[in-house]
Amino acid sequence: MKLHSALVALTVTLTGCQSAQIEPAQPTLHIPAAWRSDTGPLSKADRVWWRQFHDNQLNQFVDQALRYNSDVLIARERVNEYQARVYAADSALFPELDAGFSATRARSQSAATGLPVHSTLYKGNLTASYTVDLWGANRSAARAADASLDAQKAAAAAADLTVATNVATGYLTLLSLDEQLRVTCATLKAREDALQLARHQYETGYTSRLELMQSDSELRATRAQVPVLAHQINQQENALSLLLGRNPGAIARSAFAGLTPLAVPSQLPSTLLNRRPDIVQAQHQLVAADATLASSQAKLLPSINLTASGSVQDDTLPGLLDNPLRLWSLGGSILAPLLNRQALNAQVDVSMSQRNQALYTYEKTVRSAFKEVNDSLDAITRLGEQLHELTGQEQVAQETLRIAQNRYRNGYSSYLEVLDAQRTLFSTQLNAVQVKNNLLLAQVDLYRALGGGWSGLN
Repeated sequence: MKLHSALVALTVTLTGCQSAQIEPAQPTLHIPAAWRSDTGPLSKADRVWWRQFHDNQLNQFVDQALRYNSDVLIARERVNEYQARVYAADSALFPELDAGFSATRARSQSAATGLPVHSTLYKGNLTASYTVDLWGANRSAARAADASLDAQKAAAAAADLTVATNVATGYLTLLSLDEQLRVTCATLKAREDALQLARHQYETGYTSRLELMQSDSELRATRAQVPVLAHQINQQENALSLLLGRNPGAIARSAFAGLTPLAVPSQLPSTLLNRRPDIVQAQHQLVAADATLASSQAKLLPSINLTASGSVQDDTLPGLLDNPLRLWSLGGSILAPLLNRQALNAQVDVSMSQRNQALYTYEKTVRSAFKEVNDSLDAITRLGEQLHELTGQEQVAQETLRIAQNRYRNGYSSYLEVLDAQRTLFSTQLNAVQVKNNLLLAQVDLYRALGGGWSGLN
């Protein structure tokens, strides 16, 4: 009875000494009900969103990267690591049981006869101990381990999403470079033909040498862009090979012209962000930080440890196995932190600060997600408008070049009109390719920002 009264008094005293130096942070996050734009997907996530581009090579590359990419494999091994940590944390909730066995062979001298005496002693022991989780310190630590495991699973999902996004981005960029090289080579062929015409016009005395030099200069300027694009294509192939988990090399691919920007349905609910892996990870990290704080606070209170041990010894091994435990003991102890309370209080402050950091990180992640989705939606809208205008401009530039070439052949205008029309068409075609690629990349980025793509409407 006296022990119980002393324990209660000690508990009340120690509870009043808990750290309160760092106050818990208050949430400030406001979740909007919709986006700034009215455009967006309405349906649920599509785990294989890259298949919406209907490119078999892209599908194969993403599947390959999700199997062999180093970042993906590292993230999955971290999940295994944290699974082992959960097992370790759960073990503190159960008693510890240790078993031992020893055998001793001794030689001594008899006091009576003076002759040597040999003896053998076998000894077995069994020890059990259990720390009573009176204040929930071990349970809170186990919850923190579980939440950390869930956070690592979300991190692995984020790695999958990032790698799939990077593969899609790299593949589309590679096709875009191919198309830019095709446009450049087509323009180069047209300027070679123009040079032949300019040379013929000069040799027949129809034009001056100036127009011949202008045509030659424009041809060389176009030809100089070919090795630049070839180098960029080589670099992009090497980067994509690395993402696929293989050595640098050539990449099989389709044609850029076969890709069509996707139609984005309307009415995007903001709740779709709940599936983003980084937001899920931040949520579980906040839960883990709360549980760690609870565990740190519980360690300020007294702990009770129960122990039991038993042993048996015999001069023969069969005798050791046949006899029950001959010696045993049961006991318990109460450990109240007194002299080390400064370190424990400091650990509570550390845990509180880490919990506040986890809260702020979660809020920052959510706000960043809203920004990324809004940016992607706006980019898709603006780039779509720009691509529409460039497509029309390309048609006008082609007709302008045709008219300028006819006027030049018939002697109604100088070569400068043809030169200017060629430059305009070439620039417009390259801009159209780049804008189309940017539009496709913006749609990929929207997939990433939403934590996945979208399939058929619900």
